[in-house]
Amino acid sequence: MAGASVTLTEIEAARAVIAPQILRTPMASSPSLTEKTGVPVHLKLEHRQITGAFKLRGALNALSRLSPDERQRGVVTASTGNHGRALAYAAGLQGVRSIICMSNLVPGNKLDEIRRLGAEIRIVGQSQDEAQQEVEKIVAQDGLVMIPPFDSSAIIAGQGTIGLEIIEEVPDVETVLVPLSGGGLISGIAAAIKALKPKTKIIGVSMQNGAAMAASLKAGHPVKVAEQASLADSLGGGIGLDNHVTFHMVRDLVDEAVLLTEDEIAAGIVHAYIQEREIIEGAAAVGIGALLAGKIRLQGPVVALLSGRNIDMDQHRRVIAKHYAKGSVPCPA
Repeated sequence: MAGASVTLTEIEAARAVIAPQILRTPMASSPSLTEKTGVPVHLKLEHRQITGAFKLRGALNALSRLSPDERQRGVVTASTGNHGRALAYAAGLQGVRSIICMSNLVPGNKLDEIRRLGAEIRIVGQSQDEAQQEVEKIVAQDGLVMIPPFDSSAIIAGQGTIGLEIIEEVPDVETVLVPLSGGGLISGIAAAIKALKPKTKIIGVSMQNGAAMAASLKAGHPVKVAEQASLADSLGGGIGLDNHVTFHMVRDLVDEAVLLTEDEIAAGIVHAYIQEREIIEGAAAVGIGALLAGKIRLQGPVVALLSGRNIDMDQHRRVIAKHYAKGSVPCPA
């Protein structure tokens, strides 16, 4: 129901369920960002997760809650790519049929990987809202079980296990930067961290091009925002006008939302590659981008979550080459 929340107990239960099937991803200090900002900066390397993004945690937890009858019927979801990939992988492990509905804005590399994992793919329209309409049609006509990409207590609890790891790995953390989209990731992380260390600031970071949660927070209720192409494509899509959980949790638990230009997102991708030796997608680079742009009122130590690596490699090469061409980063010797 509207206003529902997810508790620390649910997040701890999710960890017990999914721990044998996921990686506990590393936490790495960033000397370059520490020097630039003047506070200790750590990077949670969740992009090294098995499916290349954090989404596997929530997908596994959601599947664990299905009845035998629901498993027999199969599952369906709408996705901007990473949730679909995670659900396809998790469903494949358990012999469950999966259908992933996506818009034409989803990059081809993500489609290819979902197809490789054995899921059925439906491409519909130019937005995640249109993909969601296809999901609802499949549920009504064929009886599959919908696994939401973010607005679900099971999904939120699964993603919240990252928050437990952050507190265990950086106990004195004072600021956590989390990519902000539909809110499943940041709701879970905020619920875990605020329960264990209430004064820690949780800051959501998104793109200026079509940030639905940020617009909804400003309006005071869920609103529809036109979905636009962005380097941070994984952060696209609406939050649902009938949002049940994440809007209220983000409103109540997240301290601030910061929006980045496309150039600032690109700068985060470049920094991760040049300075941190990490290849990440635009959505994962927003925390670094916000630090580089000076858009965070710093309170350290800081943890920035690198949420995924599933960037199209041709796009990654173009981003890096553009910055070298501008002279904004030194060419390697």
